[in-house]
Amino acid sequence: MISNSFVENKIIELMSGKIAIYPVIPITTMAIICVAILLFKRRGVFPFIRQIIVVLLLFLLNLRILIPDANMTVTQDNLDAYVLFVVDDTISMVAEDYNGGSRMDAVKNDCAHIIDELQGARFAIISFNNDSQVMTPYSDDTTFAKSVINSIQPLQEFYATGTTLNVCKDDMIDMLVRAKESDSGNVYVFFISDGEITSDEELDSFDDAKEYVDGGAVLGYGTEEGGNMHLLNYMDEMELVMDNRVWSNPQPAVSKLDEDNLRDIARDLGVEYIHMTKQQKVNDVLDEIKDSAISQTVEKVEKNYHETYYWFAIPIAFMMIWEFVLLKRKK
Repeated sequence: MISNSFVENKIIELMSGKIAIYPVIPITTMAIICVAILLFKRRGVFPFIRQIIVVLLLFLLNLRILIPDANMTVTQDNLDAYVLFVVDDTISMVAEDYNGGSRMDAVKNDCAHIIDELQGARFAIISFNNDSQVMTPYSDDTTFAKSVINSIQPLQEFYATGTTLNVCKDDMIDMLVRAKESDSGNVYVFFISDGEITSDEELDSFDDAKEYVDGGAVLGYGTEEGGNMHLLNYMDEMELVMDNRVWSNPQPAVSKLDEDNLRDIARDLGVEYIHMTKQQKVNDVLDEIKDSAISQTVEKVEKNYHETYYWFAIPIAFMMIWEFVLLKRKK
């Protein structure tokens, strides 16, 4: 039995209930593997049919299908607080200068940590690149919030038009105002970026948002030395992003942290700027939020999910035994 608090996945509506899938191997990758297996077609109609059945069972097994089970009641401490994530998902955020990984991978891990620490708060998410997008309104569904954060991916290089941090400002203020006008809890913002601006726009003042913010932080990712970036190309392969400003001699593009811009935004919002090599400072901010926000214990009904992998594993095992027996008989 598995609780939905452990299922960070895509929820598929089916009939009157919900079925969750939590693939072990990404679906696209598994589909390619299955097609590759079928290319090695076995001789004879019935052997090939058995081959198809096994491949289908493997594909379904990999999906890790979870079905709803009986509900359970859990006790939860709810924070009377609104938390807004404003996440930079421009190409520069996949720069690989964060502890051997990309900035965006670190962002997703850190946001999950913040969400876990502020259980019961209401979370909303804005992402921005060429445009700003409100990805989810305020909700206390932490599983959904983490799933949305995990789904954030940068634009393909072809569509990118240059980075400006101003593009998210109007959506951010609108979401902060909505939370503040509810008058049912403090409002916190986590502005997440590397601070890099590659367009001709100068950074606007974010001072207009300050009156709606009770706390939070601006979180900076990256290094002054910078890092290279890799993106999926049209062949679904990872490709190094190149700086083509000099067409005769393109070089690998390098994205560098710009802390001055991030400090300016933090000052305008009235919150602390934290370079994310100092995670303890984030925990200090979270402790302040938990101390200042009103907490109340409530009972909440959660849906359990039931594993179904054995539905497919057992037939696969029998098919393998059958094939082994047939092979022995031929000898």
